[in-house]
Amino acid sequence: MNALANPEVGKFVNEYFVSSFQKVATFRIVGKQKQGGNVATYFCAPDGRVLHAIAGPVNAQQFLREARWVVDVTKKAMKEAKDDGGAFKAIFRKAHAEKLRAEHGLVVQPVTYDPQVEQDPNSALTYRDPSGRPLAPVLPPPPIDGPDVKFDLRTQATNEAKFAGASPVADRKGRRWSLGNQGRVHMLMAGHAMVKIENVYGAIFQGILGERISTRPVEIVDPFPWHNRRNVNNLKGGKGG
Repeated sequence: MNALANPEVGKFVNEYFVSSFQKVATFRIVGKQKQGGNVATYFCAPDGRVLHAIAGPVNAQQFLREARWVVDVTKKAMKEAKDDGGAFKAIFRKAHAEKLRAEHGLVVQPVTYDPQVEQDPNSALTYRDPSGRPLAPVLPPPPIDGPDVKFDLRTQATNEAKFAGASPVADRKGRRWSLGNQGRVHMLMAGHAMVKIENVYGAIFQGILGERISTRPVEIVDPFPWHNRRNVNNLKGGKGG
């Protein structure tokens, strides 16, 4: 992600976050080039609950906008909720629903509570690795009620087409709208913000980005195997000085 090489991004991230990374999919390295795979960024509370996410690579300006939004909403939620965890979660989910409405023109009702549902590892609603091992639950986003009445519907699809990953989504009445990756993140987080990252990453990486989560190791392919063999043979035939 080129955004992380930006000094302003680095300064902001170091001030407000502790960074780490983890590989959740497999890809190939052919020569010195990476083929396949993708990237997602998660902004989490100290205990690993997800406040927000960025689906896919973005530039420095986009990264800073999302990161600053997380910090601003966190400060607001901490001030208003005080020590009430349920209120904090509700504020964050409402903030995601509002950002979806304001930036993408679609309305969802935030789910401000978590029903007690036991996740069945044998359920079809589970993301699995290629061997069939369950890795993460499938999280259904809140349904779209429809467009915001103040949003210019004639330009919704045109504007949304500018966002990475733009694809059609249906509302409760079966009408179809265009929504990009970040809009889908806000839609998902309106129902699942403050859920542990191990239960969210599958819905982002596979559900939104369409990348298969996997525990397989990286496959390294040398496109010029004879080059390395030649070097080895030269070393074997060389004389010491």
